[in-house]
Amino acid sequence: MRLLMLTPSLPYPLHQGGAIRNYGIIHGLHAAGHDITLLSFHDSSLTIDSTPLINLCSQIETVPFPQRATSQRLRELALSAQPDLANRLRSAEFSHRLQSLLTQKKFDLIQFEGLEMAAYLPLTQDSGAKLCYDAHNAEYALQRVIFEVDLSTPLRWPSAAYSLIQSNRIAHFERLVCQQVDCVIAVSDEDAETLRHLCPDARISVIPNGVFADEYDETGEYLDLGKNVITFTGKMDYRPNVDAMLWFTGSIFPQVQKRVPDARLYIVGQKPHPRLESLREKPNIELTGWVPEIRPFLHATSVYIAPLRMGSGTRLKILEAMAAGCAVVATNLAAAGLPQAVKNAMVIANQEAEMSESIVALLQDDTRRKTLGQAAQIAIKNHYDWSLLIPRLLSTYKEIGLG
Repeated sequence: MRLLMLTPSLPYPLHQGGAIRNYGIIHGLHAAGHDITLLSFHDSSLTIDSTPLINLCSQIETVPFPQRATSQRLRELALSAQPDLANRLRSAEFSHRLQSLLTQKKFDLIQFEGLEMAAYLPLTQDSGAKLCYDAHNAEYALQRVIFEVDLSTPLRWPSAAYSLIQSNRIAHFERLVCQQVDCVIAVSDEDAETLRHLCPDARISVIPNGVFADEYDETGEYLDLGKNVITFTGKMDYRPNVDAMLWFTGSIFPQVQKRVPDARLYIVGQKPHPRLESLREKPNIELTGWVPEIRPFLHATSVYIAPLRMGSGTRLKILEAMAAGCAVVATNLAAAGLPQAVKNAMVIANQEAEMSESIVALLQDDTRRKTLGQAAQIAIKNHYDWSLLIPRLLSTYKEIGLG
């Protein structure tokens, strides 16, 4: 099968959830013998030849990220019924490169990785290829949850209004995309149900996010962060991650520190949002910014936290932490989409006092942390290794006449 994959950024290095998912899919399809052409946005100093992608794809094309002035964005928000997300990666150069590829090659399948890339769907409808939309999130529902969380804080009401408007616009756009493709892939059963509510006639399959579980075994660089290390990882300009850390540092971490004074919180991830800058002044909190490798931090962690109050899909950050053998404390929303066997290998806590108590209990119990971490590794290998997920993806393609 000849597949054209459209991604919002080069799926390497593996520093955010979208890249990890997209790389896993490319790796698995290549191993299954399929020919992959990749078209991505990319403008960093990283050269394509220095990445493993060069050995996984028969052709890789990249264009720079589009520059979008604030005035243009505000004008589009005011005058267009399109969601902001649909315009974020609009690029004449990307459109031209896509059309050129469609002229040069005959593809069996074109896969759009995320709703931003589905903005290019109209250019592909006469290509003769099957079209697949890989929904990394149920985006309209995600915006609705963000609206509800922001609505509870008066200072966030302007953001809440933005999210409410965007949720309605995204719902319309997302419905059109689901109607116009041959198959939709959701990353969790919950997301699949949400998308079916939006578009009952869509063909929707569930292919969760995954990891290469064996790669998270404790090998390579050793990082000594001391005792009682609490870690959160993620792209730190992403609104659900920003909200999680503001909530945790404001209402939960101080309670932990009262019981465990030397507890340290590491917030590991690129592009910390300006709203997080004040955290640098607080004792025992570290914002690392970009790091070359996440795994050393996970292996140095005592308790991994996922205090998410908004979001959708399967959280790759949790899969990574569990694969690395971390004891995980997460909210129900953060663990949404995970089977019960995986949830049993973590601690679920939703309220502030409940979460702080759970973290303190784990920090004070080495045996419990080790037992939970070992169970987490087994659960991930049994449910979320790419070797188990790629056959499910190939079955989805077969259902639309490919493979």
